[in-house]
Amino acid sequence: MKTNDIVLRDPYVILHEGKYYMYGTRSLLCWKKPQDISTQGFDVYVSEDLENWSDPIEVFKRPNDFWADKNFWAPEVHLYKGEFYMFATFIGEGKCRGTQILKATSPLGPFTVHSPKPITPPDWECLDGTLYIDKKGVPHMVFCHEWVQIKDGTVSAVQLSEDLKQPVGKPWDLFCASQPKWADKNADRYVTDGPCFYRTKTGELLLFWSSLKDNQYVQAVAKSSNGDIDGDWENFDELLYDTDGGHGMAFKSKEGQLYFTLHAPNINYQEHPVFLKIEDMGDKIVRL
Repeated sequence: MKTNDIVLRDPYVILHEGKYYMYGTRSLLCWKKPQDISTQGFDVYVSEDLENWSDPIEVFKRPNDFWADKNFWAPEVHLYKGEFYMFATFIGEGKCRGTQILKATSPLGPFTVHSPKPITPPDWECLDGTLYIDKKGVPHMVFCHEWVQIKDGTVSAVQLSEDLKQPVGKPWDLFCASQPKWADKNADRYVTDGPCFYRTKTGELLLFWSSLKDNQYVQAVAKSSNGDIDGDWENFDELLYDTDGGHGMAFKSKEGQLYFTLHAPNINYQEHPVFLKIEDMGDKIVRL
């Protein structure tokens, strides 16, 4: 498959042992509950050059007794202590949407349920959890508390147990979607989506996240004041991508080129992964 053949939302790429593994949300199943809920799951596409990809390989299939039956969204895979952990979003009948953690010994899966229940608070509508290890080596999950529940969506964080099975303490907010200067001040909703971290070559901690501006899906960037999760977060005035694409992340190619991948356009059944060359300027990221 070529990149443009792949219909996928929320692309997430890791490079492992010389191959690229791309995960994401199945576009055709992302919004509606299918008649056969056993079809819910996640795939990976494998490539050696970021142009030619394998057919989708299923890495997680909904277990018969799994609590969620809809909105299998935004799988991210992180290598942590020698194993692969997938942070993914789900919703079930009568339950709030939340992020749960899955686990595998290979990027090809199969991933199985790791955290006994979602890490996000049970009475919060949440999505898009990502892993962050602070400077002391303590794991955290950063996620979005959704605008559908609180109108002004937030990017929030919670400490994780060392085994990534449960939250430790209470979550706190890093910032809200109305905070940036570019945010529409008279909007009827303020969206936060897809947080993902990047450490620059000078040690600055950046957070990529997505929102809406003028009804366009956009890619934003925030920076921590102290280079760690507990700093004050300030959003850059300039968007990284402002033409109906987002939910992206940065990764480095085998050749050392830094890329940013996101899905565009933000139209169901038409979205594709897009790869943008970017440069690490130390204090910010710029598109080439």
